[in-house]
Amino acid sequence: MRFSNTHIPYGCYWSTPFCKWQGSYANLHPLKFAAQVAQGALSARHISPDIFDALHLGTTVPSKSSFYGAPWVAAMIGAEGITGPTIGQACATSARVIAGAAFETEIGNDADPAILCITTDRTSNGPHIVYPNPHGPGGKGDAEDWVWDNFNSDPFARNSMLQTAENVANEAGISTEEQHEVALLRYQQYQDALADDAAFQQRYMVSPLEINPTGHKVIGTVGSDEGIFPTTAAGLKKLKPLMPDGTVTFGGQTFPADGNAGMIVTTAGRAKDCSTNPDIKVKLLSFAQGRAKKSFMPAANVPASTRALKLADISITDVKAIKTHNPFAVNDVYFAREMGIKKEAMNNYGSSLIWGHPQGPTGMRLVIELIEELTLLGGGYGLFTGCAAGDTAAAIVVKVDS
Repeated sequence: MRFSNTHIPYGCYWSTPFCKWQGSYANLHPLKFAAQVAQGALSARHISPDIFDALHLGTTVPSKSSFYGAPWVAAMIGAEGITGPTIGQACATSARVIAGAAFETEIGNDADPAILCITTDRTSNGPHIVYPNPHGPGGKGDAEDWVWDNFNSDPFARNSMLQTAENVANEAGISTEEQHEVALLRYQQYQDALADDAAFQQRYMVSPLEINPTGHKVIGTVGSDEGIFPTTAAGLKKLKPLMPDGTVTFGGQTFPADGNAGMIVTTAGRAKDCSTNPDIKVKLLSFAQGRAKKSFMPAANVPASTRALKLADISITDVKAIKTHNPFAVNDVYFAREMGIKKEAMNNYGSSLIWGHPQGPTGMRLVIELIEELTLLGGGYGLFTGCAAGDTAAAIVVKVDS
């Protein structure tokens, strides 16, 4: 999809810190938590929920009453008069939510629509589902651990996500050592986001956050990403591959996480009205998807990005900043080789390899960081891309004028 009149108001986006699986957010309802954070973020920006024409919700892990999705979240933030879709596209959920809002903005069913996009997930305490099957042995039914089973078994390719990384590494000749070099680089880039009292993250992150699972008692606070592993070359060298004859170690892959993020998508005129700095313009140029061959998920970023760049009428050499959802270091090695760029040219200030992967909101946080990096660079084109379940990927191109 190519966009001509879709903007993201500068500063009208946010993300929580991300917390490790079974960490501080483990007992917070993901939709309620996202609504609470969105309410506070909008209030801090002096934006009334009354301005929105729709709410697009992205979430991938079912939670109690999530059947009511976007309408429920809209009501919780005080926008009882609007509705919208609830979208789940695995790790491409954020990109799809943003693209859906952009499409609605472009077709203009409402004059100058303003759409609130919220993405949220809690991989912690994921549901254990039983599907009734009266014809099964003893009528026992079929069971599924929503989070864990789907990490480990693609029903079409019949392999785990880890296996897809090994397949790409084997075919492309990507060694453990090269993966560890990327993991260490990404960790060092993340340290730049923490410099000067986390000045970069303070540009968009909502923190500190009080943890109040029952609504009656605050049991803690979260002020920064939780679950970051201190990474050194010596420490990485000690790690062994996770699969027999494999190359991927714990140091070369991300970890499940919890969190949420949000942003406003609208037209140029309305973006200027609610931007925290009207002199900075953020335009959404394109969205595209791609699919790799069976069982080669990390390779899918290349066709998705190639299509998104073509739709934006630019080339990779025109791009000033790149952010990737990189559940495996293999992703970035392969992408850099195929696109003809340096590994150092990607993922300044951090990536999901380091701060974890809560699925639904991962891509939105990366797009937000992309916008802020481009702003610090004085503007330019930016590319986000991320792989997703089913050997797929999505990509978005933005342009910042500042």
